[in-house]
Amino acid sequence: MKGAGGGRGAGRARPSRRARSGQGARGAGGAKGARGAGGAKGAAGARGARRATSAAREIEAIRKQIEKTVAARPPRWNADPEDVRRSVLKLVLTLVELIRQLLERQAIRRMEAGTLTEDETESVGLALMRLQETILDLAKQFDISPDELNLDLGPVGRLI
Repeated sequence: MKGAGGGRGAGRARPSRRARSGQGARGAGGAKGARGAGGAKGAAGARGARRATSAAREIEAIRKQIEKTVAARPPRWNADPEDVRRSVLKLVLTLVELIRQLLERQAIRRMEAGTLTEDETESVGLALMRLQETILDLAKQFDISPDELNLDLGPVGRLI
């Protein structure tokens, strides 16, 4: 015979659907509900704090590495009174070499585009060759290697 609850196990009390889902006596605002809604925000906040801490550590490590690198490098310009002429000439020759290379690239682009006549191409090529010879002659006079005609721009890299 079936009891008041009907069906099998009529003698046992079955928890209501609300009680099975965790909203029984605690209700919607109970501890479990709080964990579901506010807990997600708390976990996201904790992850954000960990990311911020990690980013701060990474920035600090990069700052220390930059400081070490700067401290280890020799000065970029030698201001020794005995060597000032050589240093200034090295700087000037480096800038002239940079300009020469830029002009050479522009001449090549213009040649490839067909905007230079044969005579113009010949005269530009000759002028650039003479400029390069002059740079090398001046460098030799002051005992400057052509490899030294470059500037260290720090974090940006080398000029040429």
